Amino acid sequence: MPRTPARVLSSAALAVLAATALPTTAGCSAGPPAGGPAREGRAHASPAPSARSSAPAAPAAGALTDAQAHAALVTPADLGDPWTPTQGAATWRDSMLKATADAPDCRRLLDALYTDDLFDAAPGTRAVIGLDDSMDEAQLRYQVLALPRADVDRTLAWLKALPGRCRHFTAKGAGGATHTVEVTEAKLPDVGDARQGLRVTLTGPAGQDDAQVLTLDVAAVRVGDDTITVTDGGLGDVSADVTGAVAQLGAQRLAEVRKQGRVQI
Repeated sequence: MPRTPARVLSSAALAVLAATALPTTAGCSAGPPAGGPAREGRAHASPAPSARSSAPAAPAAGALTDAQAHAALVTPADLGDPWTPTQGAATWRDSMLKATADAPDCRRLLDALYTDDLFDAAPGTRAVIGLDDSMDEAQLRYQVLALPRADVDRTLAWLKALPGRCRHFTAKGAGGATHTVEVTEAKLPDVGDARQGLRVTLTGPAGQDDAQVLTLDVAAVRVGDDTITVTDGGLGDVSADVTGAVAQLGAQRLAEVRKQGRVQI
């Protein structure tokens, strides 16, 4: 059945955006049901864990805790149909995103997109969830991180510079296949204290009449001393509205989690 040109969030998700109260529960399962088969079109790889923390010691006073990071995650219930917990890495991740480039900034961007990590695996509290759009075979990855503010702001400045440094470049992928890449700035809602969005498109392999086009929307938002990132990508329709709405919802939820934490102290 044909889809509309752009995916948008469900009415339930839009209602969540308007709500001010934090839900009493926040699921964060990023993996498939136990024993469930991988979805057709997905690589047979285990999804990333829903959360991880590299610091086993108790966090410093005022620092984001693992529990708070989990509570600040968006969930399939927030977004509604067709979003579900991820069933594994999409096949386009290896076929198109596993690539390199000559220019250092462009190569760093491709590495960050492939690993879903804009911050070079920096240590600190980190909660992660992956979601699939079964209709468009797109994938969304959402993270909540506690990183030094200066490091986050440096990464935001780097992202902002990429449309100038890497607007058009060639990436070399698996087996030597080449892809053309375009990087443009993406507008985000006025949320958080600092933010940056990008739209990245990869087309290839070069010379093929039926070359695929992979579209990735990337957003990073700093909310006080904490950060959220969103990556939404696929070979079909990818709506910038989804990324912006998820960033807005995530920033609101993170602020509410922090507010509740201060009240409880």
